[in-house]
Amino acid sequence: MVEKVVHINRSSKVVKGGRRFSFSALIVVGDKQGKVGMGMGKGAEVSEAIKKGGENAKSRISIVSLASSTIPHEVYSEFGGAKVLLRPASPGTGLICGRTVRAVVESAGVKDVLSKSLGSKNASNVAKATLNALLSLRTREQILKARGLEGRLAATTKTA
Repeated sequence: MVEKVVHINRSSKVVKGGRRFSFSALIVVGDKQGKVGMGMGKGAEVSEAIKKGGENAKSRISIVSLASSTIPHEVYSEFGGAKVLLRPASPGTGLICGRTVRAVVESAGVKDVLSKSLGSKNASNVAKATLNALLSLRTREQILKARGLEGRLAATTKTA
């Protein structure tokens, strides 16, 4: 499992003696073979927040449909004010995306993708929009099976 720190946020609380700081960490974990999860952890220290976020992310792992090294089709997703567009790319293109989107798709195991992040730049919302986009992907076989046409799949692949 690969664990990546996407964003660390420091917040402060003003008390009688000064300021008290606390930290929150957005963590993405994945096996680079189609499984990815995201979690948020909070704590008094950065290391504590990262540890809690990693545990949270590991408990929320989901399976993503991939087509070899890229995604099966173009997908658009929104979360809050963040909007993310992911497009499949030809082999050898690499990951053409921003820092937050890159962390999520790289952990999922995507090697070639084109992306555009629109709207809000809030790291948490961009990461959640990217994860929603990846989870909405479906392969051709999954679509045919859902429609009850899996028998036709064999016939179309033989003629092609």
